Amino acid sequence: MEDPSLNQQTSTVSPGSLRELANVAVPLVLSCGSLSIMHVVDRIFLTWWSTDAVAAALPAGLIQWTIMSIAMGKAMYVNTFVAQYEGANQRQRVSEAVWQGVYLALIWGGLLLLCAPFAGIFFHWIGHTAEVQALEAEYFSILCLGSGPALLSAVLSCFYTGRGQTMVVMWVNLTSVLVNMLLDYCLIFGAGPFPALGIRGAAIATVTANVSTLLLYLFIMLARHEARRYGLFNHWRFNRELFMRLIRYGFPNGLLYFIDIIGFTLFIVLVGRIGKIELAATTIAFNLNSLAFVPMMGVGTAVMTLVGKRIGEGRPQLAVTTTWKAFAVSATYMLLFAVIYVGFPELLLRPYAPEVMTEDFLKVKQAAIVLLRFAALFSFFDAMVVVFGSAIRGAGDTRFCMIYTLLTGWAIMVIPTFLVWRYADVGEKLFGSWVACTSYLGVLGIGYLIRFLAGHWKQMRVIEDHFPEPTAEDSEQPVEGALT
Repeated sequence: MEDPSLNQQTSTVSPGSLRELANVAVPLVLSCGSLSIMHVVDRIFLTWWSTDAVAAALPAGLIQWTIMSIAMGKAMYVNTFVAQYEGANQRQRVSEAVWQGVYLALIWGGLLLLCAPFAGIFFHWIGHTAEVQALEAEYFSILCLGSGPALLSAVLSCFYTGRGQTMVVMWVNLTSVLVNMLLDYCLIFGAGPFPALGIRGAAIATVTANVSTLLLYLFIMLARHEARRYGLFNHWRFNRELFMRLIRYGFPNGLLYFIDIIGFTLFIVLVGRIGKIELAATTIAFNLNSLAFVPMMGVGTAVMTLVGKRIGEGRPQLAVTTTWKAFAVSATYMLLFAVIYVGFPELLLRPYAPEVMTEDFLKVKQAAIVLLRFAALFSFFDAMVVVFGSAIRGAGDTRFCMIYTLLTGWAIMVIPTFLVWRYADVGEKLFGSWVACTSYLGVLGIGYLIRFLAGHWKQMRVIEDHFPEPTAEDSEQPVEGALT
């Protein structure tokens, strides 16, 4: 029998209701919120260790994520396949979709290991200060080791999120976060029997947490007998047609991740060329903004899941209802954080202060207070980007998202930031860069809203129109805990 404590869906939940959205979204919000807290704590620890360490962590982490983003976008799009197949009551195809994602993760994870030896050359080319370069290369190289487990964990999480079983994902991520935070402190500062490794310790803690996440998913699948009910071990074979369909729809989604991340990575790199203080202030501002933005990604995954399920059922109008409810909640949430960013910046920045106040940190703090005002301004548009972008991608409209993000990201953020860095006065470079970033998010959010209102996505789907008759093993047992 399935563990009732983890089964949050009931037959009394009305499709398209706020309760249905909450059942799926709240565990994901808590899960993503715990991840954002983990990243904030990680940066706080690195700030206590050294200004150079916190300045190196964001660009190195972003570049590693950039390289992994195409595969991660494809892996996460398994969620849409699972949701639509679940809506169409095709359990065998759910299992087959998960396995194609596993093969993709294994291939890309192996390729990412080849990047680690070239870290020193790459970060030397970027041109940050010598001290920061060395730390960036070290942090990046270790993170590459955890790419494979991270990708595999993302695929296995889609087996749960796509079916609305988001409580499982929440508990797995909470456990992983606790592992990461504990190891962060021990390995950065050398607590107990552990040596003090600084930024290297932070990277090792992240990789260890990725491995623990993968092992937890495998254990839960076996313990809850879901592998047997969905025939996961019966449908493991490579399916060329389904794999290519995952590439067809998942590649634009992965390229969307890549374009978005590389745009922000180039933004961070250019800000880093302005100076170490500007880079550290930007790192802290983005880190604090993640407290609001990262939990929103949980809402986005919930919207993709519910839109995908409704498309699979042939009821797109219910997806419209769910999306608008998600936006109303998300916009309220982000506006609350905007008030906090503007009204209480000193309180937010207090944990970053070292025990002995330095002149460098005072400059970082002054700059970060200004940058938090930008974060308050674009927080509302972040809600639009996440909710409406997730809705249309949940139906299969990934190509538009990819092209639109590419055009707006480079035209409004990357190229203007380069021009500001190249030609603006020193005192105006940081301000001008963040104006470009804020403008980009505003245009991106409005564009996704217009695309959603146009309604093209209602006629899209990533799964087949007709399915073969189910085999005996596919109809052996009813699926417990599925979305209704």
